[in-house]
Amino acid sequence: MDFTEQDHCFMARAITLAEQARGLAEPNPMVGAVIVRDGRVVGEGFTQPYGGSHAEVVALQAAGPAAEGATMYVTLEPCNHYGKTPPCAPAVAEAGIRRVVAAVLDPTEKTGGKGRAELEGRGVRVEVGVGRQEAVRQNAGFFKLAAVGRPLVIAKWAMSADGKIATRAGLSRWVSGPEARELVHVVRGQVDCTMVGSGTARMDDPLLTCRDAERRRTAARLVVCGRSAPDAGSRLLATVSEAPVLLAYAECSPPEGLAEAEQAGCEPVPVRAAAGRPDLAALLEEVGRRQMTNVLVEGGAQLLGALFDAGLVDRVMAFVAPLVIGGAGAPSPVAGTGAEEMESAPRLQQATTRTVGVDVLIEGWVEDPVKWAEQRGV
Repeated sequence: MDFTEQDHCFMARAITLAEQARGLAEPNPMVGAVIVRDGRVVGEGFTQPYGGSHAEVVALQAAGPAAEGATMYVTLEPCNHYGKTPPCAPAVAEAGIRRVVAAVLDPTEKTGGKGRAELEGRGVRVEVGVGRQEAVRQNAGFFKLAAVGRPLVIAKWAMSADGKIATRAGLSRWVSGPEARELVHVVRGQVDCTMVGSGTARMDDPLLTCRDAERRRTAARLVVCGRSAPDAGSRLLATVSEAPVLLAYAECSPPEGLAEAEQAGCEPVPVRAAAGRPDLAALLEEVGRRQMTNVLVEGGAQLLGALFDAGLVDRVMAFVAPLVIGGAGAPSPVAGTGAEEMESAPRLQQATTRTVGVDVLIEGWVEDPVKWAEQRGV
């Protein structure tokens, strides 16, 4: 289908609007909507915090009578089912919208294609596809959860220019600068879950909470336990009333200290074992069952290596600091088995770089999330 320059322009605006809902709408998707009549924007909106109005309804309310005969640009197919709010497709038709341009169809069973069918059944012309890749990448966690039942996995680390995350003595505060650390807090305030291995929990005693930034949601803190759970004196257990602490472990071998951690308020999460350790795919499936769409993995090297080896990482955020640590025994960010040949090493797609203070942030996809939309046939 051929779309005009105006179609692309107004859809880009809708995608920009949708971004304002990041961290607020989940597990619903972030959606932006723009209503245009005679080449002029008469209403626009984005998904309100979970349980609130959808983008289409906000835009219709802003447009009022001007919606009659107009075109609506929306980043996701309007829904046609009742949830926490009434369906959007009937409201769009009843407002007199003549044409709907959607970036992509909804990937879920309850909506996929049904909203489009209802609109067309009510005489509204529906066109799909402009801005599709951008809209899918923006809602990658939503599309992945619908496709495979697991959340988006973001691997984050900070390393020196020579690829070290700590000194040979294990000291890691601070590799990155204050601006980079502030950005990490912003991301923590937008995701559903932060994850670390038990070694990192023991060595770094992290809080894993959003501080010094806007907290749009309270992320659960997930520790993947080996032989032991975080001890009673850890900051995680001391702050369990501020944000949930989940302790994942192989169901065949509960870690030492689990009962004490549970008594302190932590939630045990037993999963099937793989080589005596928690099966990470099974763990992510459990996270998905809890309707979590985005997980930020903050280390350590063993956990990140296991996730990469299992093909479970979706996106990378790598901060590179302008310092050289050196030392053959100093750890790197990703352990595990790793690639045997350069050709088999994952090369980030849609990779970008930008400066954050004195550090450089490299971001990219391990695989393009558009594959999840294709898997769902949308």
